[in-house]
Amino acid sequence: MEASTTTRAPVATPRVPSLGVARRRYGEDAIKLGLFLAALISVLTTVGIVISLLGETIVFFGEVSIVDFLTGTDWSPLFADPSYGVLPLISGTLLITAIALAVAIPLGLGSAIYLSEYARPRVRRTLKPILELLAGVPTIVFGYFALTFFTPVVLRDLLGVEVQVFNALSAGIVMGFMVLPTIASVSEDSLSAVPQSLREGAFGLGATQRQVSLRVVLPAALSGVAAAIILGISRAIGETMIVLVAAGQQPNLTADPRGAIETMTAFIAATGKGDLATGSVAYKTIFAVGATLFVMTLIMNALSIGFVRRFRQVYE
Repeated sequence: MEASTTTRAPVATPRVPSLGVARRRYGEDAIKLGLFLAALISVLTTVGIVISLLGETIVFFGEVSIVDFLTGTDWSPLFADPSYGVLPLISGTLLITAIALAVAIPLGLGSAIYLSEYARPRVRRTLKPILELLAGVPTIVFGYFALTFFTPVVLRDLLGVEVQVFNALSAGIVMGFMVLPTIASVSEDSLSAVPQSLREGAFGLGATQRQVSLRVVLPAALSGVAAAIILGISRAIGETMIVLVAAGQQPNLTADPRGAIETMTAFIAATGKGDLATGSVAYKTIFAVGATLFVMTLIMNALSIGFVRRFRQVYE
């Protein structure tokens, strides 16, 4: 038997249409240029701030010992016999910040966990904008709220706490309510970004809602939660009007929040009103304190970036 041979007709390859020369998209180039300029302006603004602080600060430390400035416990730069120990301002700033965080972190994280893990979508859409309204309240309003209502009514009458008219406790607690929406909103976004598959896997293993929220979702979103807390710390340290109105403007080196204190931002705001002679040592203290505050926040942001990068979780 002879093997039959069949000849197949060649299959025609479809012709790929030529795309020609790609047109230059001027709109995308313009957007790219705009984004570059936005980033450049941010960098130049930071450089300008550093230059404006650095010049006067160097002149100040040419007249005042930096060791005395950083280790001194008496701050009275405007007196006839001036003293330039900045520790009372630093301690007051840290005391107010610690009180604010003691209020904002548990309430903020609790709100974020509820909105992300427990609240129904309709409830979440209603409560989150209401919570974020606190971020839009002017800080001067928070300051007078602390001075005229929180101190006399809440602390003295309701809680029976013996506090001065101007005190760190009232200013710190009210500042905590100001920082709360920042921590809650950023933390809630981080918790919501955790993949649903992690929750479903935990539920499949028999975990409860509380276990899923605290042992699965919260650790998975740790970097975002840490970034929210650092952002809240930075805002609390840099807050001015609340402490200027309610804290007292008295540079006392104390850990007792019932008394009056002064923060670094309050000193800058109260002193930089134009009453000092330009070029005097007292005038230069504004820049020295501002540079110190800038270095503190810079170190804090650097540590937070390192922490976030170390514990960041990447999901596909």
